[in-house]
Amino acid sequence: MADLTVHLLSIRIVVSCLGIFGNVFLIVGIIQTKLTRLKSFELLLLELAAANLEEIFIVNIYDMVILQTSFLSRDVWSCRVFKFLTVFGEVTSILFTVLISIFRYQKVRDAGKRVNLPIYLDSIRSLWMVSGACIAFALLLSVPIFAIHLADDFISNGTSCPPDFFQCNKNNCPLFRGLYKYLFILWCNLLPLIIVTVTGCLIIAVLLRQRRTLTPGVSVPGQFRAKSKSLRFQRSTVAVLTAMALFQVDWTLYLIFHLTVSPEDFPLWGEIEFFISTSYTSISPYVYGIGNNLFTFKNFMKK
Repeated sequence: MADLTVHLLSIRIVVSCLGIFGNVFLIVGIIQTKLTRLKSFELLLLELAAANLEEIFIVNIYDMVILQTSFLSRDVWSCRVFKFLTVFGEVTSILFTVLISIFRYQKVRDAGKRVNLPIYLDSIRSLWMVSGACIAFALLLSVPIFAIHLADDFISNGTSCPPDFFQCNKNNCPLFRGLYKYLFILWCNLLPLIIVTVTGCLIIAVLLRQRRTLTPGVSVPGQFRAKSKSLRFQRSTVAVLTAMALFQVDWTLYLIFHLTVSPEDFPLWGEIEFFISTSYTSISPYVYGIGNNLFTFKNFMKK
């Protein structure tokens, strides 16, 4: 068991480093290439990368410092604060992913009919408002962490914070905790998963319909530039669809794990939850960065 724990810790460090480097590179790539002409999509990627970084850092602090340090693990407020920050980062990452999926569907849908007419989220001001609403919603769903009673958890766990704040005695689980758990899963996991899945299917349907209706046209001035721009948009859309597929797999496994496995019956519950919850935040920045031509050697050599 000790050897397995050491191996899992090594894998955790590798995954965390990959996630940190990927999100930092994504932020740097956007700043170096897009800062003077930042558009809504790049701003969404910046927000997503920032949320991913916050989640990865706080999850590691909570799991590897708070849970493993006997002094801090007895401090109820240390548990609450770091778990609050973990949940906040996780929810904001999910909500920004939902925004990206909706934004890309709106851009793809009826693109030929709209020509270059802007959509609502093309306005930076509108996007800031929607992003602010997402952050406020994430805060609202994270604040109840401070109201969860931990006394029983500390008695049952000895001297450690609970790996799962939703964990409670099956025969005597407080109504508030059970209600919060299932509302959280509904609003922060299941509903976003449904939205991302539906928008992904709609994007694929639109792309297939557009492909069937394409007809060879006569060469006109500026056609090469328009074709190049279209290819970049298609590559970016493929990257978004790939990240959405990763999101679907990740959070489907997360839901199954949370609803079928109990921390009391599975000693490695915290480690498995970490790998499931951080796989998307660690891998998706590479998908977005490569798909949007932000991870190039030339970008990182700019001064």
